[in-house]
Amino acid sequence: MSDPSQISRLDKLRVTREYLAYQLRRTDQTIRELEVQEQQERRQVERARAEQSWKIQPRRSGSVALLHRGGCSLYPNEMGFISREDAVIALGEPDIEACQICSPETGLLRE
Repeated sequence: MSDPSQISRLDKLRVTREYLAYQLRRTDQTIRELEVQEQQERRQVERARAEQSWKIQPRRSGSVALLHRGGCSLYPNEMGFISREDAVIALGEPDIEACQICSPETGLLRE
């Protein structure tokens, strides 16, 4: 068996390069995993915020405007959330009705 001290400088650099390439692949994989995790956490925060909010679907011809819970998929508008207080006021308006699917009035008027 050859003496390890006799390994050429070129062979040492090749081994070092292979190790660094391995480390780079592992680091890239970890970055991808953390990016996915961060995206999932951001979606959870956004979903929780939506569930704590309400939204109004504008009136369409021949119908009234609808009040939805923020997470209602029947009206997927992700912008323009309103507060609980505004939702209570909206329910009192004659031209705004509660969505029959997500029931935004549940718990809204009791508290």
